Amino acid sequence: MCQFSIFNAFCSVSLVAANAEPRADFSPNGFFIWCKRMWRNSEQPAESYYEVRPECSDVPKTRFKIKYGKTLSVRRWRAAFSSEGCLDIGPILTRIRRGGINPSIRGEVWEFLLGCFSPNSTFEEREQLRHRRRLIYTQWKEDCRQMDSHVGSGTIITAPIVNDNGEPIRDPLVLMQSVPSSDLFKGAEANGGNTDETQVRVTDKKVVQWKLTLHQIGLDVLRTDRTLVFYEKQEHLAKLWDILAVYAWIDKDVGYCQGMSDLCSPMIMLLQDEADAFWCFERLMRRLRGNFKCTDKSVGVVNQLQSLASITQVLHPKLHQHLETLGGGDYIFAFRMFMVLFRREFSFADALHLWEMMWALEYDPDIFSMYEEQGFSDEGRERSRRKVKSIRQFGKYERENLRNGAKDSQNPLSISVFLVASVLKEKSNKLMQEAKGLDDVVKILNDITGNLDARKACSSAMKLQRKYLKKAKRA
Repeated sequence: MCQFSIFNAFCSVSLVAANAEPRADFSPNGFFIWCKRMWRNSEQPAESYYEVRPECSDVPKTRFKIKYGKTLSVRRWRAAFSSEGCLDIGPILTRIRRGGINPSIRGEVWEFLLGCFSPNSTFEEREQLRHRRRLIYTQWKEDCRQMDSHVGSGTIITAPIVNDNGEPIRDPLVLMQSVPSSDLFKGAEANGGNTDETQVRVTDKKVVQWKLTLHQIGLDVLRTDRTLVFYEKQEHLAKLWDILAVYAWIDKDVGYCQGMSDLCSPMIMLLQDEADAFWCFERLMRRLRGNFKCTDKSVGVVNQLQSLASITQVLHPKLHQHLETLGGGDYIFAFRMFMVLFRREFSFADALHLWEMMWALEYDPDIFSMYEEQGFSDEGRERSRRKVKSIRQFGKYERENLRNGAKDSQNPLSISVFLVASVLKEKSNKLMQEAKGLDDVVKILNDITGNLDARKACSSAMKLQRKYLKKAKRA
């Protein structure tokens, strides 16, 4: 009886405090059911994990909320591993698709989604691989530091340090803009004394090209996610700059391009160790580096734009015809969405929510072995045979591709193409009625910033994929 009285008292106090009517069932079982219902109806905002500077009041509001029973929780994530450390990835993909990931475990989950680790690996195997990768990154970073002492120094470069011929630029402005203001004189003195590095002409063309990008990386770093409190600290800016500088050196074909800082920034926030953040970014670039490849005649993202045009022509021929009439048949107005994966269209937290849903939908359990086998390139992406037998280990988007044979095509479409197509579909009436030129198209699409729901966008993209694959199959 005493136990019942305690529950009675607790329930009454709780309900009175909430201005609610007392419930009839005050038994221990009734109390448990009431608490469970309250938890299920509860939603926790995600803003606290990615604090916005108070003066930045015009940033898009975050729609993503941590929902009990839908969002991948710490408890459910831990329970998905066997005693040896193997991950049952199928249920995890479903949970991510339905409710995203709790921000407290987002970094470690992303390492699996992006192919840093195989779900079939053990705790010990992952720890050994992580150790090897950290050593590799440390060596690459040291190689870069030997070429330019700013790397790893806690500073960034925002002005050119060499000209096109590799000759050092000894402008005082360069020295001032390569160090934080608090360390200005100390940094300038240190740089001035390093005559071996700064006063000798560089002759290696690859080194010259790399050095020419360093200040551009610095300028982009200072512009990246500047509304977040996280990047008020110099150490975080320097970490982002270091990772991008190292990546620019090791990726000989692509190097650094604008937009990469937007893709790398979340990794810095989610993964405390710099090397781990680098490898997560490197895996993301395996997916996207084709967009950044440039030749004298074209930019890699043109392939995505052409795919978008084809999809729109099949699914929404009138809209496609209207856009062509306006001179937008090349769909260049969608360039930004592909290059930075909708970072401008969503708040920071919502963009991360969108990314993880995309990766969960596209997940291929062979991704880890594929990346390890092909080395640092995107050649030979298609395999002659699959190593994974259970289709439930694939993301929902990939399963549709497998069922329809789209996965075996030479250029399988990414879900991002259907996401952009879904945005065009949503705005089709407005585009048809109000767009009189390309400027109007851009304006209408810019109006979606902060007004898109990530989960609904992915659901719409999946519907378009199924519709497109059916039409393609009949054709």
